[in-house]
Amino acid sequence: MTFNSLEFLIFFPIVVILYFLLPKKFLWVMLLAASYIFYMYWNWKLIFLILFTTLVSYLCSLGIEKTESRAKKRLLLITTLVVCFGVLFFFKYWGFIGDTLNGIAGVFGGKPFVPELDLILPVGISFYTFQTLSYVIDVYRGTIKAERHFGYFALFVSFFPQLVAGPIERPENLLPQLKEKHKFDAARTYSGLSKMAVGFFKKVVVADVVAEFVNSVYNDVSIATGPLTVLATVLFAVQIYCDFSGYTDIAIGCARIMGIDLMQNFKRPYSARNIRDFWRGWHISLTSWFTDYLYIPLGGSRRGQARRMLNIMIVFLVSGLWHGARWTFVIWGGIHGLYQVIGHLTKPLREKIYKALHINTESKIFAAWQRVITFILVCFAWMFFRANSFSDLGALMASLGTGWGFSEIGASLSGIGFTVAAAICVLLSVVVMARLDIITENRSEIIEKPRTGYVIMMVLVWAVIAAWMLLYSVGGTSSFVYFQF
Repeated sequence: MTFNSLEFLIFFPIVVILYFLLPKKFLWVMLLAASYIFYMYWNWKLIFLILFTTLVSYLCSLGIEKTESRAKKRLLLITTLVVCFGVLFFFKYWGFIGDTLNGIAGVFGGKPFVPELDLILPVGISFYTFQTLSYVIDVYRGTIKAERHFGYFALFVSFFPQLVAGPIERPENLLPQLKEKHKFDAARTYSGLSKMAVGFFKKVVVADVVAEFVNSVYNDVSIATGPLTVLATVLFAVQIYCDFSGYTDIAIGCARIMGIDLMQNFKRPYSARNIRDFWRGWHISLTSWFTDYLYIPLGGSRRGQARRMLNIMIVFLVSGLWHGARWTFVIWGGIHGLYQVIGHLTKPLREKIYKALHINTESKIFAAWQRVITFILVCFAWMFFRANSFSDLGALMASLGTGWGFSEIGASLSGIGFTVAAAICVLLSVVVMARLDIITENRSEIIEKPRTGYVIMMVLVWAVIAAWMLLYSVGGTSSFVYFQF
């Protein structure tokens, strides 16, 4: 089930009503059942994977806490890692590794030796796997106590608002909240609905609309010219942000209505002045996960500059692989790693240059310049992320130097339906979205200004309804991009 489906508009109100009417002792049963129903809507068989990894993680965490033997603790942790990563590897990376190994064998004249399997990629498997592992690792480290109640632990793993696309929650934040009985709160409900409205606006009004222009170029690179490639890439930057942060906003809003606070996952990443700041505002829950469970264990910045640079590259290469089983994703992660390494190594030199040229690095003009450069670097990397293959990527790169004549630009834009009216609508939607991000960054300012908030809510709701009806009339809304990860 997706948030942008008619089924969810029926499902969620029923869950909320039951949530506030049922006694506390039955809440976990209802929420767990609702979460499993929400997930099984895609494919009911996939629920057995969640149940399997949940049971293994639950039993191993109890064993880790119970035993005094360091060796047994380590064995139980390794068992959990092998099971969870094994399931993730098999369903998500079997084809990728197989194609790579068979390709290498072909280069040397050998025959393919890794069998091809027709596997279904479980929705959100990377998200709930990482959330489960953070719990077991924290129990192993002794930073949290193992949860004795299997129902609450299973609910922590599968809580439906953030089950398939995050944010990747930590047990110390989510588990205690799931055990509480929350009373209906009008202010929280209004805040949650406001957050959901913003999320739906991002997804339906912005992401799904610009996706049409992005797909027309990236799915048919034969029509690509320089202007079209640049436009499609910039619009993809808008699309993926609105799609993913829109999901997060809806998830946070859903949970907030029920009295549960999920962590912030985005903080205006495209306003960042450098790549490091970009990652402080983009997919925050994943960035913090890799920091705590990979970067720091590798040594972080404690073992010298060379080791620090190596650790950064490892983290970003793994991050790229986490996003997708394709070499273009790995390269995308590697590019961001190189950005950070180069930025760190050149920082002293850049500071000397700024000082020698008497450049005020705190001025608004300099800040704007840094934001533009950062956005260009991010968009360049997005090309690797979005391209369907290396051959498509090569064609898009080659097209960048073509079609820059005035008449050629007009003809190519009209060819994909990007008229003046379409450009104005897209630009207006992006401006509105950017403003909404500011006023709803933490808790909604709309609550403090009820009259203004009411008007904003009505405009958002009607905009979403209109766009939703239009999209359904031409083939329906699309699923969220990050469901494939």
